[in-house]
Amino acid sequence: MASVRVAVRVRPLIKREKEVSAKVIIHMEGSTTSIDCNKKHLSKGTPGTGLKERGRQSFSYDFSYDSTDVGSTNFVPQEKVFKDLGCDILEAAFDGYNACVFAYGQTGSGKSHTMMGSPGDKGLIPRMCEGLFCQISEESQGDGASFRTEVSYLEIYNERVQDLLTTKKSPENRSGLKVREHPKDGPYVEDLSKHLVQNYRDIEKLLHAGKARRTTSSTGMNDVSSRSHAIFTINFTQARFDAELPCEMVSKIHLVDLAGSERADATCATGARLKEGANINKSLVTLGIVISALGGDGGGSHKGKRKKQHFIPYRDSVLTWLLKDSLGGNSKTIMIATLSPADVNYSETLSTLHYANRAKNIVNKPTVNEDSSVTVIRKLQEEIVRLKGLVEKNNQAHLSPQDLSKTLKVEEKLHKNEVKVLELTREWTNKWGEAQNILKEGRTLVGRDEASSNPDIVLHGAGLLEEHCVFENRDGVVTLIPQTGALCSVNRLETTQPCQLTQGAVIQLGRGTIFRFNHPKEAAHLREQRKSGLLSSLSLTDFSRLFHSGMDVFAVAGENGDYRQQRSSALSTTDLYGYEPGGVPRGSC
Repeated sequence: MASVRVAVRVRPLIKREKEVSAKVIIHMEGSTTSIDCNKKHLSKGTPGTGLKERGRQSFSYDFSYDSTDVGSTNFVPQEKVFKDLGCDILEAAFDGYNACVFAYGQTGSGKSHTMMGSPGDKGLIPRMCEGLFCQISEESQGDGASFRTEVSYLEIYNERVQDLLTTKKSPENRSGLKVREHPKDGPYVEDLSKHLVQNYRDIEKLLHAGKARRTTSSTGMNDVSSRSHAIFTINFTQARFDAELPCEMVSKIHLVDLAGSERADATCATGARLKEGANINKSLVTLGIVISALGGDGGGSHKGKRKKQHFIPYRDSVLTWLLKDSLGGNSKTIMIATLSPADVNYSETLSTLHYANRAKNIVNKPTVNEDSSVTVIRKLQEEIVRLKGLVEKNNQAHLSPQDLSKTLKVEEKLHKNEVKVLELTREWTNKWGEAQNILKEGRTLVGRDEASSNPDIVLHGAGLLEEHCVFENRDGVVTLIPQTGALCSVNRLETTQPCQLTQGAVIQLGRGTIFRFNHPKEAAHLREQRKSGLLSSLSLTDFSRLFHSGMDVFAVAGENGDYRQQRSSALSTTDLYGYEPGGVPRGSC
């Protein structure tokens, strides 16, 4: 069990509020947020009146971030928000949990700035993505773990789901993508493209592309108002051997930038903008009903009586349906409520504070998302340990013929379980490609089954020739030598001439078979340089590229940027480097 954590952040006064002499009515101290109250005047939106005899209403949250004055010692920058919230989400993901961060607030209150940031001042999403790959590069060196990261990006516009990472528009998708529900995995968007990413630069490009396609417009309260809810999802898989047993965990991270709640008279919306605002408010009202029901604030509960189980209307809006797991389900969730400090926005600000206060009462049930086959292996291993204990105990005792027969049955079951564990472990290892291709000293020929010369490494894939290329290993220096007519590229650059490979190089053979080259000696040398400060000028992205070793799963790009998954292995030189834990050298992929 884990309660939803709530953070509140207040932005500075903006130009429009200063022009009407608006006063600051939000105050923060520690984790407490207070609002100056005088509903008689402030609810009418009259600036600067009724503040002399004001009362003050206070709320307590997990975090209260005062970002009203950049020059103040209490000013909370983006970096602080990331350290408090983003690092916790990353830690949850690496522990195998699902996680979610969603930003809520009125239009123009700073949600998109907090989540996405601005040029030179990155928000929570970019910082988390960069931190993710920084941690991947560190952990992949420590225990030989393998990682796979996929992302998707969608918007909910007028209650219709649109893919923000595809430019291909088919007639059947004009009405939006369909939301389905898997009996085990929960709600998902059918035909939503997923994109495999290898480093932060890959994610950054997709974030910019999705942001450019998101629906925005100018309103009376915000010059660049988001007219849709946006959900950026990271599917993060990690695999390793732990005490000689396979370990695979899959985490899903939802990063949600909600459209702002708004009043039609304040935004001066008409026509299409008015319809957009109505749909935004409808989904946010449903979200509020869901939060109230989950927080035990629904109608029908009476003091002194046992609380009734309330129906949770997840399906009343697309937004709440997609966030079903994040609200009351299998996820560690953080809500960020953004506020305007101005008295002219008193009603909306107070509403947001109450909204956030209810969210604190939501209790989720996060669990570690372990691969099903790995779960079976772990349980079988526990059973093996138990059976071994029984056998050992029986061997030390004088047994009757009847007890001896039972012991033989226990030993038979023990043997079957051990064989099953070996088979399942081998299947899992092959799935992840831990069985690596070993480059022997000298020449290693890569080709297809049909080749008459018996290639050392056999590959199957589009565009591969019978004798496709040769890897030549001379004293630890490995060179790729393409054969005549063979399609080969190194780091996305096509090559027809011999090319020396370096640590982390991405090799593509044919039209879709992709490898990452791992040279442990070079990797160790680069790590030493980093420690000594010689590589201090490199960015986190560069470190992710230079220090990421081991197997990756890659993708075949389609016309719309999505992919078909394909298994591939990492290449490493043999007598110098061996293979990763659990790997079994073999001659084909």
